[in-house]
Amino acid sequence: MNQIRPVVPAALAKMLSLLPVYPGSLLFVRALNLLLARHLPSDTQAMLEGRTLRISVLDLQLSFDFQWRAGRFSARRLADNISDEIDLTIGATAHDFLLLAQRKEDPDTLFFSRRLQMEGDTELGLLVKNTLDAIEAPVFDPARLAPMRVLARFKSGLVRESGVRT
Repeated sequence: MNQIRPVVPAALAKMLSLLPVYPGSLLFVRALNLLLARHLPSDTQAMLEGRTLRISVLDLQLSFDFQWRAGRFSARRLADNISDEIDLTIGATAHDFLLLAQRKEDPDTLFFSRRLQMEGDTELGLLVKNTLDAIEAPVFDPARLAPMRVLARFKSGLVRESGVRT
């Protein structure tokens, strides 16, 4: 059965492609550090140390450049067209990355159907894939980002910090 995949309007993709990479990479690594960093085994951290990765959201024409350094992910500023600085590039559409985050799709299935691309250090790519497969992290639920749910969590956190009972 063929599944209909969402398509990003070309005008939106063009507009997003004009954004500089570094600020987006800063936001991306902030999320990685909050959600993923604490789950990485020490041997994986050692193998990632100093390695530069790029996540390319192909349909949005966005890229995020980062590396693991001193126990955390950090954004990288890379010169334009310097691909030899990148150890591994992982590319897919926004929809396919969402499916991966929700664990609704397997990376191997996406890879062999040519919907997930990996370029660069194959061993590093397998390390990243196997590490993500082994992590028992919660499944990403986009509904948690709904404004009312975010405000409710924010309010709950403020109440907890202030000690006020509601």
